[in-house]
Order: sequence, then C-alpha cells, then structure tokens
Amino acid sequence: MTKRVKKVRIFSALEVANICGVVNQTAINWIKNNHLKAFTTPGGQYRIYSEDLIAFLNSRGMRVPEELSDIVASSNSKKKIMIIDDDKDLNEMMKLIFSRKLEDFDIVQAFDGFEAGKLLVTEKPDVIILDIDLPGVNGHLLCAKIKDDKDLNSPVVISISGLDDTFEEEKILSEGADAFFTKPLDFDKLISAMEDLLSARVL
Repeated sequence: MTKRVKKVRIFSALEVANICGVVNQTAINWIKNNHLKAFTTPGGQYRIYSEDLIAFLNSRGMRVPEELSDIVASSNSKKKIMIIDDDKDLNEMMKLIFSRKLEDFDIVQAFDGFEAGKLLVTEKPDVIILDIDLPGVNGHLLCAKIKDDKDLNSPVVISISGLDDTFEEEKILSEGADAFFTKPLDFDKLISAMEDLLSARVL
C-alpha cells in the first residue's frame, strides 16, 4: 500500500524574519540560541517547519499571522482527488484503487463535464484526473478553464485518454495539464506521478 508523507510548509530564516517583522540576523540569532527550532540544509541554510514557527511565536506571546495558520490547517486537512470520466466502470475502479492506496485523500467523482464544472467550484480538489473525451464539455476546454481559474488554487491536472496519440498528448499538455496517461491505466505510475506533482506544488 502506498503511503504518502504529509507535506508541510518549510520557511527560510529570511521568510521567518519577514513574518515576524525583524531583520534576517535576528531570526538567525533565535535559531543559534536555540529559541527557534530549525534544521540545516546540506548547503548550510536554516529551514524552519511551520509548526515550529507557530510554537515559537506562541511561546513569545507574538501574534500568529492568519496566513501562517491557514498553511498549517491546510497541511493537516485531507486533500481531494476529483475523477472526471464518463466511463462509469473505470471511474468506480479509480475511486476504489485511490481509496485503498491513498487513505489520506477524499475522492470526488464526476461523470461529465457539466457535473465536473459544478463540483470544481464547491470541492476545489488538489488533484484532477481528467478524461479528455467527455460528453457535454470537451476535456481540452475544461482543462484550460481549470488552469485559468485562480479560485481553484492551481490543482494538479492529470489527463487520461483512450487514444495513444502524440498530438493529443502535446495539445492537452500545452493547455495546462501536468501529465498525460493512456488507457488502460498503469495505476502505480499514475499514483507516483500524482505524488511527485503534488510534492512539487506544495514545496
């Protein structure tokens, strides 16, 4: 069973300084004096986990910025995968496999482009598995719309198609899709790609 490592936000000393309204050297001194917990990268740079920064701010009676609280809340909440495919059997199979292998995800299903359009607004998924050949709304148009909609927070879009067509792949990738897979799907590779893309998006 694939287990995902929970992704957390990591700050540099300079980012901590900006959040706290101090100069960079002050943040570095907090770290050197063991007031603020941090680790060192191979390049010798300090890095601070968001929860350690919040603990430090609380211990000093400093206000925790709202955006910092939002980051921690986001990292602790379940992420969502939306499956958009009119093939009911495949849609259900994907839901079953993702539910088993990605236990910390909620799964949302849509079976056509119109239904997907409504759910995208309310669910705001982190990952979208998008079948290109959809009834109602073309998958190419939907992909471009997803990537242009700032309110959706730039979800990872993995496009799928029953056609092993180089032109189709190049077209959907040019419209903003992050990856392209042909059916029948290799679920291990798809999940691996999903995790890599999510990791790059978060960090």
